[in-house]
Amino acid sequence: MSGKGYQDLEVWQKSMDLVVMCYQVTKNFPKSELYGLASQLQRAAVSIPANIAEGRERKYSKEFIKHLSIAYSSLTELETHIQIAQRLDYISSEKTKSLLEITAEIGRMLNGLRKSLEKRNASDP
Repeated sequence: MSGKGYQDLEVWQKSMDLVVMCYQVTKNFPKSELYGLASQLQRAAVSIPANIAEGRERKYSKEFIKHLSIAYSSLTELETHIQIAQRLDYISSEKTKSLLEITAEIGRMLNGLRKSLEKRNASDP
């Protein structure tokens, strides 16, 4: 695949920012959640830009599409962890809203990129 590297992709950049936000928010979780919800939330967040990067550097766009799908799945997992944390009063409603707005934006970007790649693949001979 030609074009930009993964670090040039806006969706990767925003996903990296989301990782930092998630690590910051989990700092305030109870110590009992260190290997529980905090770890799950962090892992799901990290998986998003990691899969975007891995897929982008694959040889074929079909593989990139697969990794974008995995990134999207991690995004929905992250949204669930955020909502669980909010229900447990580990994250405020305002912070939850802010994080979910960002995840929604990243979700739209992932879907748009995936659809663009699928359209391009369909038009290739």
